[in-house]
Amino acid sequence: MSTVVNQTTPHRSGSVAVIGRPNVGKSTLTNALVGAKISIVSNRPQTTRHRLLGIATFAAGKDAPAGQIALVDTPGLHRQQGKFSASAMSKVMNRAARGALEGVDAAMLVIEAGRWDDEDTLAYNVLSDAGIPVLLIVNKIDRLRDKSALLPFLAQVSQGRTFAGVHPVSALKRNGLDALVKELLMLLPEAPPMFGEDEITDRSERFLAGELVREQLMRQLGAELPYATTVEIERFAEDTSLKQGELLRIGAVIWVERESQKAIVIGKGGARLKEIGSKSRLQMERLFGRKVFLETWVRVREGWSDDETALKAFGYE
Repeated sequence: MSTVVNQTTPHRSGSVAVIGRPNVGKSTLTNALVGAKISIVSNRPQTTRHRLLGIATFAAGKDAPAGQIALVDTPGLHRQQGKFSASAMSKVMNRAARGALEGVDAAMLVIEAGRWDDEDTLAYNVLSDAGIPVLLIVNKIDRLRDKSALLPFLAQVSQGRTFAGVHPVSALKRNGLDALVKELLMLLPEAPPMFGEDEITDRSERFLAGELVREQLMRQLGAELPYATTVEIERFAEDTSLKQGELLRIGAVIWVERESQKAIVIGKGGARLKEIGSKSRLQMERLFGRKVFLETWVRVREGWSDDETALKAFGYE
């Protein structure tokens, strides 16, 4: 984004919900706007399970005000049908997505270029009832083979629906984001920043550590165990025997629902668990900016994903 400072332009600040069906790139878009990885991503639907705040701060540009956008990344809205959709976790995730609209100034409806289905309609209807400005974000335009089909698709999607603006983007390639940020800021009230300019999320490092382990589980085991795993951080502490802040010691418990699933996570000779831990640790070191010593264990709690009490214990809202 432009870093040219314009002292005469009023600062704008507010919150924006990021809404859409599963797997359209909401978390990738949030990370791209924040400029750091705060939301985990994988190619599996329902990777995002929590409502998460990403803080994007922008200096004034030639045609855009300085501002701060609090992006509320959400689980994908989905219809309540099928085995997973009837579970307690599914209901918690839908509540988290709908609850993200409380008190926000605007919203982005994120869809995939070339595709609109019933769950997109569900998300649009939820936003229509909220009474706030909605920008349509058509993501993954880099994957659209026939670029000439984009304009007819935009016309089709916009027919009979009201949007404050339409933005074709590629969150992964960071294409189209400058124009999007400019319009988002203009939808927000004139107000001072809500957070420090170096803050990127309201979540703790402990929470982010658990999410990074779960990201590796979704990436490596999403096809085998799409919803049967969660992560609990049992230990998160600086090593006091070393220079302050030099090393974090983290203990992560991977919870599954059956003994057979435990064996899948551990893998032959412990190879799968070792790989999950190694890749998680590297991501933590990149995000936290310091060395990490990570220990992982796998434990069984039967039926945790359909148990409201267990979900609350594991931090699900």
